[in-house]
Amino acid sequence: MPEIILIRHGEPRYDEVIERGYPNQGYDLGKLTDRGVSQAHQVSKDVRLKQAEIIISSPYTRALQTAAIISKNTQIDLVVENDLHEWMPDITFKNAINPGSAYPEYMKNNGYLPANSLFTYETFDQLKRRVRKAVDKYKDYNKIIVVCHGIVMSTFTKFDDLIEHCGVRVVSYE
Repeated sequence: MPEIILIRHGEPRYDEVIERGYPNQGYDLGKLTDRGVSQAHQVSKDVRLKQAEIIISSPYTRALQTAAIISKNTQIDLVVENDLHEWMPDITFKNAINPGSAYPEYMKNNGYLPANSLFTYETFDQLKRRVRKAVDKYKDYNKIIVVCHGIVMSTFTKFDDLIEHCGVRVVSYE
C-alpha cells in the first residue's frame, strides 16, 4: 500500500464568485490568493514529496491550482479525481436551507446526521467511503500526493484534524 502525502489547498479567495453572485457550490470556483500561490510554491519544496510517483487532486479550483503548481515545480504528473471534491453540505443540491450552516451541526455531531436534522449533509462515513474509493485506484503506487480539502484529509487522519492551508499530513494507506 502506498505512502500518501496529503496536502490541503492554499489559501482561497472568493471575491470573484461573490461579485458574480454565484451561490453555494459556486464557491467551488474560488481560486487562490497571492498568499495561497506562495504557499503552494513553498509546499512544493517539501522533502517529503521526493520520490512521489503521481499527484491526484480534487477538481475544485483551489485544490487544482495548488496541485498544478506542485506538479510544475516537481515535474510529477497530475491527475484529477472527481471524488476528492469537498464535503457536501447538501447532498440533494436543493439548498433549501443555507448549506453553510450545516457545518457546525456536522462538527457537533462528529459527522453523523441526526434523524431530526434540518440538513441533508454528507456524513463522515459517506465522505470516507467516497474518498477511499477514489484513492483505491492508486494502491499499487509506492508514494502518492493527494491535494484536496481539510475535511477530506481528515478521513485519513482524525475527524477533528484542523489542517492549515497547504498543511501536510503523511499517512500509510491501509
